[in-house]
Amino acid sequence: MFDKVKQLANLKKMRDQAMAIQKQLAQEEIVIEEDNIKIVITGDQKLKLLEIDGLTNERVLELINKAIKKSQEMAARKLAEMSGGLSGLLKGQGPMGG
Repeated sequence: MFDKVKQLANLKKMRDQAMAIQKQLAQEEIVIEEDNIKIVITGDQKLKLLEIDGLTNERVLELINKAIKKSQEMAARKLAEMSGGLSGLLKGQGPMGG
């Protein structure tokens, strides 16, 4: 029983740390400029600026960010499936039936 409580506390601590890192990453910016194209992306993978020959297009920017978000959600689902999620972790810790 105590192992499950300890695991939940560890999971909460890891989640809190991940959220803190994500906030820090959101503050960072990567700027790439080549051949009259400028791209600014945040450390948490959000496209902030896409400029081609001095012109920007907010519709394209929004669509790219939607695509990035969907790919991140898909990756999170795949990771959850592979790990069995929280319920899989806790079920594996129960006493063996016999």
